[in-house]
Amino acid sequence: MATHKSSGQSGRKKVQVSFVIRDEVERRHRAGVNSLQYDAHLQRLYSAGRDSIIRIWNCKNMKEPYIQSMEHHTDWVNDIVLCCGGKNLISASSDTTVKVWNAHKGFCMSTLRTHKDYVKALAYARDREQVASAGLDRAIFLWDVNTLTALTASNNTVTTSSLNGNKDSIYSLAMNPPGTAIVSGSTEKVLRVWDPRSCTKLMKLKGHADNVKALVLNRDGTQCLSGSSDGTIKLWSLGQQRCISTIRVHDEGVWALLATENFSHVISGGRDRKIVMTDLRNTERYTLICEESAPVLKMAMTPDQGSLWVATSDSSIRNWVLPKRDCQISGDAGEEEVLKPLNVKPELTIKGGPAVRHYQILNDKRHILTKDTENNIVVYDVLKASKLEDLGPADFEEEVKKRFKMVYVPNWFNVDLKTGMLTIHLGQDENDCFSAWVSAREAGLAPNDIVDQKVNYGNLLLQALLEHWWRPLQVDEDAECQGDQQAAGQTRGGNEYFSVPGHTPVIFSEVGGRTLYRLLVRDAGGETEGLLLNETVPPWVVDIVVEKNLPKFIKIPFYLLPHATSGVKSLKKDRLIANDFIQVRKVAEHVYEKVLGAGSESGSVAGPSSPGADRPDPDRQETSSIAEDRVELLCNDQVLDSNMDLRTVRHFIWKSSADLTLHYRPLK
Repeated sequence: MATHKSSGQSGRKKVQVSFVIRDEVERRHRAGVNSLQYDAHLQRLYSAGRDSIIRIWNCKNMKEPYIQSMEHHTDWVNDIVLCCGGKNLISASSDTTVKVWNAHKGFCMSTLRTHKDYVKALAYARDREQVASAGLDRAIFLWDVNTLTALTASNNTVTTSSLNGNKDSIYSLAMNPPGTAIVSGSTEKVLRVWDPRSCTKLMKLKGHADNVKALVLNRDGTQCLSGSSDGTIKLWSLGQQRCISTIRVHDEGVWALLATENFSHVISGGRDRKIVMTDLRNTERYTLICEESAPVLKMAMTPDQGSLWVATSDSSIRNWVLPKRDCQISGDAGEEEVLKPLNVKPELTIKGGPAVRHYQILNDKRHILTKDTENNIVVYDVLKASKLEDLGPADFEEEVKKRFKMVYVPNWFNVDLKTGMLTIHLGQDENDCFSAWVSAREAGLAPNDIVDQKVNYGNLLLQALLEHWWRPLQVDEDAECQGDQQAAGQTRGGNEYFSVPGHTPVIFSEVGGRTLYRLLVRDAGGETEGLLLNETVPPWVVDIVVEKNLPKFIKIPFYLLPHATSGVKSLKKDRLIANDFIQVRKVAEHVYEKVLGAGSESGSVAGPSSPGADRPDPDRQETSSIAEDRVELLCNDQVLDSNMDLRTVRHFIWKSSADLTLHYRPLK
């Protein structure tokens, strides 16, 4: 738990709150699959998703292959490794963490926060139960798996040795099963080799012209294969410290490599979507196994070496048959027939789901229209963290246009589509989060209120996200003496209008930085969760959710002048300040009563307005309607609708950064 405390209390970085709008069970990968591991004993496939979820598939039942989701990461899962004979799984993610899982039951046992940036690659020495992790922070850490599996969520301080000397971001890593050699590939374009037992540098191999994206070592650590964005595969002799051969079977970057058990053949895939098998004893001989539908990111061979599971940037995972080793070569390089793929159709497919790729926030700053990779249009309600309507394959621009309303509400959240799902960030800029004050009646939250109550979107949503979080109350002595249980007990979040789905993931993270804590809305009532929330929830959220303090109103300055056609002599330029959601009718009332001197003494806009101005006395509706009949307001010579508010006038009609100027003229 100490890890949470140190990051939550550091106070240096700003903490933001994010949540994902999603289905309760996400059975399909959404944004591509980065890595695969196959468990031969249970015939299970593990897949690491760009949607932040690791999924377990039953390869014995391809009608209903989905078994379970492993959820804890908050960004792309870049690599996974099965260890301890399939009992445990280690994962590496762009959320900067490495996690240790119970693979059979699918839960996260502990989180390692040693890396400072995206963790891109893992390597595993099976005989020694040792795992290495590396990424964009240029560091390689070596972990003893038996130590890792003994860690718990609360006790996860762990010492680890690191390999130093990398000059650039690391994208690939390999270790041989006995753990006598480890190789890293990076944007530095060289391979670096160490002895993991002593952590000593062994050599640096130069030859590639671009990022080294894939690596494989043979069993005794004497030979290494590397795949690069330069489009080549190189076979290296570590003993001779040189490149033995360069294989050119791809048109573009090589991103994934697999070697057969005896290192006789290499299977490669990458950006050109082709999967090729090359004979390492005669690299002129190769077979095109298949062509995938998208760039190839990772491959896993079945133990009988009869077929291949392939992960791509498309979300489906496919299984392709491999040729028998003795008859696998369909010709020499250069012969036309070689280019025909061995397989036209995959043997098996685990279907992926569509990823959200485009979005439009509507003017009400509450609804979002999205379009996914299958061209389906969906309407989401950000305020209630839920999907409103599935429109199917509709015309995106048309649907956006159809929903246009001439109303302006300030931006109060940010949208992120990196995981192929809709992630909403609150508090990247704290002031923005609470800028959206709207009418409860118009938002459909309090339709029967006579008094037009104003509500704040950011405020209501944060209260709903932390509805189940119990907090000890600050109690005064008297309350306890009177035995008032509620006063002396605990208080919880929530708002009076709505709740959000309990399965919604809520994430606390440093702005532009690492994740501090992730949990589901419904779990916030748990004891452990409560303690972690107490340490993680930033003060600006506590202020709203626990102390129930209302955010400040946003003020708007404007000038009020008689219109040239009004026949009113121009007195001094009147500079007024009001809440930005004040409607034009309130300004008309002010003009009628104060400027033209026709009404009572209690104007509602003048001077720096009081927050009370937004909650008019229902009995005053009369003055308001008289004012509307007697006074007309204009902006840029356009007559204003009395229902329009000042921020809408400024945004759609004034369209200038200078202070808003309104003109009035009396109506005959």
